[in-house]
Amino acid sequence: MIQVAVNGYGTIGKRVADAVRAQPDMEVLGVAKTRPNFEAQSALDRGYPLYAAIEDRADQFADAGMEIAGPVTDLVEAADVVVDATPSGIGAKNKAMYDEYATPALYQGGEDANVADVSFNARSNFEDAVDADHVRVVSCNTTGLSRVIAPLQEAYGIEKVRATLVRRGGDPGQTSRGPINDILPNPVTIPSHHGPDVNTIFPDVDIDTLGMKVPATLMHVHSLNVTLSSAVDAADVRDHLADEDRLFLVPESLDIDGAGKLKEYAHDVGRPRGDLWENCIWEESISTEGRDLYLFQAIHQESDVVPENVDAIRAVTGAADAAESIETTNDAMDIGR
Repeated sequence: MIQVAVNGYGTIGKRVADAVRAQPDMEVLGVAKTRPNFEAQSALDRGYPLYAAIEDRADQFADAGMEIAGPVTDLVEAADVVVDATPSGIGAKNKAMYDEYATPALYQGGEDANVADVSFNARSNFEDAVDADHVRVVSCNTTGLSRVIAPLQEAYGIEKVRATLVRRGGDPGQTSRGPINDILPNPVTIPSHHGPDVNTIFPDVDIDTLGMKVPATLMHVHSLNVTLSSAVDAADVRDHLADEDRLFLVPESLDIDGAGKLKEYAHDVGRPRGDLWENCIWEESISTEGRDLYLFQAIHQESDVVPENVDAIRAVTGAADAAESIETTNDAMDIGR
């Protein structure tokens, strides 16, 4: 069993821990928090050993009635791999600790690409991360774009990708985020950081991205225009994308016309926390004009990177190849409804 440490038990960390627990070949060795709060208590309630991410704050956990297993260094030393799910910028500061204990580490997309040996998407470049010491799982938006780009590039060839990203202002629990009642070009310059981030996975893809933030918390929505190498039929593209496990083509018959209904659907079918691990592509939006393909997709920013973290664990530990890992992850998490 692969012994996995999760450093940071917030939006991503708690989801990764649960996904790791569901895998037949992995075990959660423990999770680390910087302070006692409801998420720390939730970790204990779920049976995860809790470690203090900042040793000087260990007494705070005792004062809150929470028993800790030790400092985060003990957790990192004992683990086969650590998933760093700390806030942006903290992972880079933790890198020296992971090196000190020779523990391979995974970082999240909020870190700069240079923190790691490779940026990772399971569908696109699994092999590049095999036996790497430091791997960055790209952001939710880059993950969503990569999952579409890979099958299109393989089947048709890509001349140009143009993407407009309508981004939620914050996660549901991020009460300090915004905007409150506004629509912001973010950034106002072109490209947004997403295009260059996609190029860490696909160095040769010509991609322009524009971004804006809106007062919503549910999901991101992408408007994609992909110029392919040759003319294609929309029905052919729909059939091709439907074969991808981590793409959910939302049928018109479900009458899901927005992110709100997608989240409601996820709750209704029993997804934990209402998570949508797959890209949600409105099937009827897939259309073509000559070589130009158009579609709309929704990306659940809290969860789409979770299966990618699980696959990255197998890559850095050499536990499986891409196809085997993706299939195991999908089966364990019931991905591909």
